[in-house]
Amino acid sequence: MPHPLLDLPPLTADRFAAVERRVASLLATENDVVIMQGEALLPLEGCIRGGARPGSTALNVVTGPYGQTFGNWLRDCGATVVDLEVPFHTAVSADRIERALGAHPEIDFVSLVHAEAATGNTNPVAEIGSVVRAHGALFMVDAVASVAAEPLYTDAWGVDLCVIGAQKAMGGPAGVSAVSVSERAWARFAANPRAPRRSYLSLLDWKERWIDTGRRALPHAPAQLEMLALEACLDRIEAAGLAAVTARHAATAAAVRAGALALGGGLEPYVHEAAEAAPVATTLRTPAGTDATELVAKALAADPSLPLVAGGGALAAEMIRVNHYGAAAAPDVVHACLGALGTALEEALGGTGRPVDQEAARRAADEAWRESLSDAATDRPRHDG
Repeated sequence: MPHPLLDLPPLTADRFAAVERRVASLLATENDVVIMQGEALLPLEGCIRGGARPGSTALNVVTGPYGQTFGNWLRDCGATVVDLEVPFHTAVSADRIERALGAHPEIDFVSLVHAEAATGNTNPVAEIGSVVRAHGALFMVDAVASVAAEPLYTDAWGVDLCVIGAQKAMGGPAGVSAVSVSERAWARFAANPRAPRRSYLSLLDWKERWIDTGRRALPHAPAQLEMLALEACLDRIEAAGLAAVTARHAATAAAVRAGALALGGGLEPYVHEAAEAAPVATTLRTPAGTDATELVAKALAADPSLPLVAGGGALAAEMIRVNHYGAAAAPDVVHACLGALGTALEEALGGTGRPVDQEAARRAADEAWRESLSDAATDRPRHDG
């Protein structure tokens, strides 16, 4: 029986290269782009193992769980690691980065997550990139949760290694990822005797066997379905316009934040400043005396498809995350999430005297949505409320 996912013709080298060029355009980069056949942890680990080695010193910015993972990989490579840990309810500032670099002039590698979906914060990569470039260090950015959700200007911001995945704001699969690699980064990899070679982690293999040979023959059979899905993601973003896609994510984040504040019951944003809140996920601190895991379970009882999860690890009892990326970056999803959370809070807070106002939440969310889109259309700064 014919099946749309089976018996597909081979993906040609020319088509693969064309998708690379479109990803480069999405990242606003003239650097080489390597599309890798796996989840974004693959190129992230490849970048670190290619760029770090014994004798190197890395500044690892920790604003969430992925920063912690990067630090472990850097240490595995034998690098000396300076962890700059930032409370998860805020973002790191360029000033803090500059002070850390000044205190450790030997730092030659900086790793940073642009937007931390797990904790709901986003970091000012443009300002940080300027500081890192002035210092002379190689700059790696995990942009998996920020690509297509907020501005991302790889070259203008001085990012040497920019890693993305398709599974969040791009609305695609988790099984394909990409990284842009600057000439400085290629030179670092080539000079590192410990950089992966003849390995699935090896970016140098892609350069030598694919890029340097004119992109005529793929090094191995591509993950065809994932590549076609990535191509479809790019089609959709280009059809809508990248600015419109990022504006929709920003408007959704503003709506969830405003709606949660208006909902009452003691629910409040986990990230204190709206300007530091990621557009892909809004994290909320639960009221005293309630448990986030229990509230989420109650909220999902009527509709398990809602993008609501409790925080991970130590945050499981106090944090609720509303994931609003891709198709979930929409007013009806915002209304449904706020309504479900409101009902769960009413049940949990019954008799405590802490009122919950679902209608006020809905009105506040709609107003914030309209205002955010208006600001984006007129290129005015977003009102943070």
